[in-house]
Amino acid sequence: MTNSFRPEIRNAQSLEEIRVVEKPRSLFDKLYGEDFVRKAFILIVLALVWEAYGRWLDNELLFPTFGATMAAFAKGVANGVLPDRAWGSIRVLLMGYAAGVVLAAMLTGLAIASRIGRDFLETMTSMFNPLPAIALLPLALIWFGLGNGSLVFVLVHSVTWAIALNTHAGFLSVSKTLKMVGRNYGLGGPAFIMKILIPAAFPSILTGLKIGWAFAWRTLIAAELVFGVSSGSGGLGWFIFENKNMLDIPNVFAGLLTVILIGLVVENLIFRIIEQRTIHRWGVHS
Repeated sequence: MTNSFRPEIRNAQSLEEIRVVEKPRSLFDKLYGEDFVRKAFILIVLALVWEAYGRWLDNELLFPTFGATMAAFAKGVANGVLPDRAWGSIRVLLMGYAAGVVLAAMLTGLAIASRIGRDFLETMTSMFNPLPAIALLPLALIWFGLGNGSLVFVLVHSVTWAIALNTHAGFLSVSKTLKMVGRNYGLGGPAFIMKILIPAAFPSILTGLKIGWAFAWRTLIAAELVFGVSSGSGGLGWFIFENKNMLDIPNVFAGLLTVILIGLVVENLIFRIIEQRTIHRWGVHS
């Protein structure tokens, strides 16, 4: 068969004449391809809008400028107040979050093991998941008093149901073929859960962990705004409340900025690293 009907092939005497044209990427394209750069650009634009609006309003009691907020933030970091308050909040958060994760794991394991366990989890989730954790704060104050016990109680409630619900949904979505492979290898009980169900359902589990973290962080700050003092000190919520009472609004915004920064670090650093080392490496994208 000749190439008389394909002049473009007939004219190509060798493979060297067929060249792939590659357009070099510009600096803008390279920067735009980075998630960090795009998000940093958004934050810079928001900071500029914040500064412009604060200068236009010219009322620090209502809305301080970004510069005034950063000055208060830098002062709070330098004198150790903001790091101390932030660690006070994070320490309580970790206790409540860890307890909620353990409780959610127990409930999910029970749901996987038996029908009555599944019915129990579904019933409890339907009852308590729509219930705002902060609504339990009055009862927590009666049961556990003014201190960390009350905070941990409401945090456990805010964490448990989101994680249990997403984990159970992830387990149910695991394919029957994958389950059969695990059974054929003789896996059962905890080994089956650890080696088959958890890796396959980890995208849903990680989503539950993120939602639980967000619920817990918001609940904690709100609870600290209500009472927040334990053993003579308080967390970030109480820091915001104290400065609001003293009409030190730049410090209020500095406290809010600290809450936001911690949220950004956890979401875009800690959870991102977990996702890269698990979901991306295992190839189990949902």
